[in-house]
Amino acid sequence: MFSNKFPLKFITTFVVVIALASCSDKEAATAKTHKATSQSIVLDVYKSPTCGCCKKWISHINDNGFESKVHSSQNFSVIKEEKGIAPRYRSCHSAISKEGYVFEGHVPAKFIQQFMQETHTDDVIGLSVPAMPVGTPGMEVDDKFQPYRVLLLKSNGTDEIYANVQSYKEQF
Repeated sequence: MFSNKFPLKFITTFVVVIALASCSDKEAATAKTHKATSQSIVLDVYKSPTCGCCKKWISHINDNGFESKVHSSQNFSVIKEEKGIAPRYRSCHSAISKEGYVFEGHVPAKFIQQFMQETHTDDVIGLSVPAMPVGTPGMEVDDKFQPYRVLLLKSNGTDEIYANVQSYKEQF
């Protein structure tokens, strides 16, 4: 009656819905700054004031050598538009470096650090982990993990695969 993929898609969708429902509205709406080290890379993070998975991702980057300046807003799609993040690459939060590079969604700190150490052509705008794959930093649900790709975004709206992440440990 149903293909073998139906239960897996249903379970994955259910887990994502549960994870999103766990987002907390207890976080203050005012921007907070967390300083990881005096020489850390600063990222301006734009997110909803009520999203708990964003808060977990921010903790992940702060614990891995970044300094975050959090900007909570109900409508930050303007930032995504200004930075050229096409809808198919979007997620629940956007981080922007002082150089103007964009890190969309639950991109592991490991790949942001690697990206920032590389030289990029003018057409590169940043990295994205579209949607909200289960098991990415900030989207942990028990021991569940969904393999995913980190995409290199280009200003013409195209992408390249920057990294294939096949296991939880590969993110760190």
